[in-house]
Amino acid sequence: MNTRRSSISLAIMSLLSVNAVADEGNAQVVATANIERISVVAQQFNNYKAGNASGAMRGDIALIDTPQSVTVIPDFVTDEQLATNLGEVLSNDSSVTSGSEKWNRQVFAIRGFELDSGSGFLVNGQQHWSHYVQPIETLEQVEVLKGPSSMLYGQSGPGGLVNMVTKKPTYDSLFNLGFDTDDQGSTRFQLDAGGAVNEDQTVRYRTVLVKQDTQYWREYFNGEHQERDRLLGFVALDFDVTDDLTLSVKYDNTSDKTNIDSGAWLNSQGEIIGDRKDIWEMPWTFTDNNVTNLGADISWQLSDNLKVKTGYNHQKFERQRLGSSPTYTENPFENGYTVKPFDRHDNWQHKTAYVDFLADFDTGSIEHQLLIGGNYLNYYYQQFYDGGESATVMPGQIVAPDVNYLNATKAKSTSEYYHYGFYVQDLMSLTEEWKVLAGVRYDEQKKEGQGNNSYALSPKVGLVYAPTDHGSIYVNYSKSFTPQGMVNDEFDVNDQLDLKPEYGTQYELGTKWELFNSSLLLTAAVFDINVDNKVVKQIFDQETPAGDKYITNQDGEQHHRGFELGAQGQMSDSWFITSSMMYLDAKYKTGTGDSKQLDGKTPIDAPQWSANIWTRYEVNDDLALNFGAVYVGERFANTSNTITKDGFVRFDLGAAYAWDIQGTEVNLRMNIKNLFDKEYLDGGSYQDVSIGAGRSLALAVEAKF
Repeated sequence: MNTRRSSISLAIMSLLSVNAVADEGNAQVVATANIERISVVAQQFNNYKAGNASGAMRGDIALIDTPQSVTVIPDFVTDEQLATNLGEVLSNDSSVTSGSEKWNRQVFAIRGFELDSGSGFLVNGQQHWSHYVQPIETLEQVEVLKGPSSMLYGQSGPGGLVNMVTKKPTYDSLFNLGFDTDDQGSTRFQLDAGGAVNEDQTVRYRTVLVKQDTQYWREYFNGEHQERDRLLGFVALDFDVTDDLTLSVKYDNTSDKTNIDSGAWLNSQGEIIGDRKDIWEMPWTFTDNNVTNLGADISWQLSDNLKVKTGYNHQKFERQRLGSSPTYTENPFENGYTVKPFDRHDNWQHKTAYVDFLADFDTGSIEHQLLIGGNYLNYYYQQFYDGGESATVMPGQIVAPDVNYLNATKAKSTSEYYHYGFYVQDLMSLTEEWKVLAGVRYDEQKKEGQGNNSYALSPKVGLVYAPTDHGSIYVNYSKSFTPQGMVNDEFDVNDQLDLKPEYGTQYELGTKWELFNSSLLLTAAVFDINVDNKVVKQIFDQETPAGDKYITNQDGEQHHRGFELGAQGQMSDSWFITSSMMYLDAKYKTGTGDSKQLDGKTPIDAPQWSANIWTRYEVNDDLALNFGAVYVGERFANTSNTITKDGFVRFDLGAAYAWDIQGTEVNLRMNIKNLFDKEYLDGGSYQDVSIGAGRSLALAVEAKF
């Protein structure tokens, strides 16, 4: 929602900004609790631009001093956009592209490399199992860390990571109520409250409650629409045990039940089979997720220059999926298509822990910001599965779910592994203009039974040159480490083959500049990423006695290079902007034999050009207007690059009005998404592509007491 500031408040913030620059050298001496709170308010004043990203360096290091491309998306922007899921948040960074939404989860790629559900997402710097639609109402910002981050986080992909930073308890009382709806009849109720429990403000809390009922525009052949029912509860507590020791406890639970939409089908010419609104699943299908996180963190300021942080989180994710497995065919209205009902129960558990030692010290004229730490992950998974008989149906024909519904008892698979690593990172200020970052990590992954035990050394080196206080040029070299386990497909020629880890290497050159009294951040980066031991799974076109359909090899490479531009912040007293663009040249470089057929091909959903913009113009103290646009270039819908999805531009519009009702700030917002009703194809392959929604209207009201 749009937050207004009085002219007195703006003057105070301006003075604080000037004093902050003038007293930069004394900042460490006067860092009290009150100063900390003032800095948070100042950040909200320019609420399109963040000063740092906690996940990029695992510490409070300014973005301009970070030798890595990072985008921070604050909750103010996504609140303005009435975003309801992580995909809508990440559309504010053009280096992130959407993939399939099959099975009611969201898949993303950074710089063309797909993020893994288990290693591509973080919550407050800890690995998070993200095999579901992430709740965003609990987040204060989302950080896109681009390029390999294995030096700090271990197993992760070469494109980068998404770090979701949750809302923190507040000193001052906070009580916000919100409601939004759209032209499909969807509703969402939100409560966000916080404050101090006692007079000394040593115990503080933050709680978020969300009830969402969504009606989607796509529908099953019997005329029923896909629906979603979601309930979210979140509570965070901070306890100041002493002046230097704080204990933070966090709990959240998400209950999310949704009918299944496995995506649309495209024919060999890239045209939609049937109507844009058609869902090929049976109308009785659903996915029912229940996700719980319970964690605690301790922050201990041992001295002025030494700090210890440690934490633990236990994530439980239980899912039931009743599906119909529709099989792709180009002529379903003539020959029908096949469905095979199944009932599947999954249980994941992620236990993560970390400890970080952060020290600031000097050796002669060199200033050091040293980080020494380690983190740990224990992964457990169990699946129960019952499958029914295949049936051929015509579009509109409904078959019953002939499976052991709600009581799947056949244990299909169980797996467990643990992963740990130790890291050292030092950001050294050699002079006022030159900084050097050097770090290395040792990783091990241990797995019971079949599959590889993996280990790796992951270095990272960066150099920052700051010709002024408000600009920097950097270069970095980093590596990624992604364990692969084994081939687990009975229809694969190489079933049960142990796979080696994939290793990625990146070189990046970039620059960052703060303009207009540091209110606007401009960024640019050029990157080159190469991945070895790339796993390539292809359709096997030879007859085998076992009837194998696929062959998996690991003799491939993948090479992505390109450049990015970004702008975030305040252009004038009334105009705010967040915008980015990316050029990407992504290619497979494969080995010999069957995998050679991918040589020179582009991965699915890796557009050559992409861009976005979202702006706010404040007409007066009460009225603000928003304009947004998203451009995604032409993409391929299959690995052989014979099916193409056209590029598209989508325009969005918004307006917000704020007024005071007896001391209560009330904000009313209206947004129009896809203003010109553009028809387009979003992420996913030709067998599970997401269809872009047409023009939609959303209304929201929020009261701040």
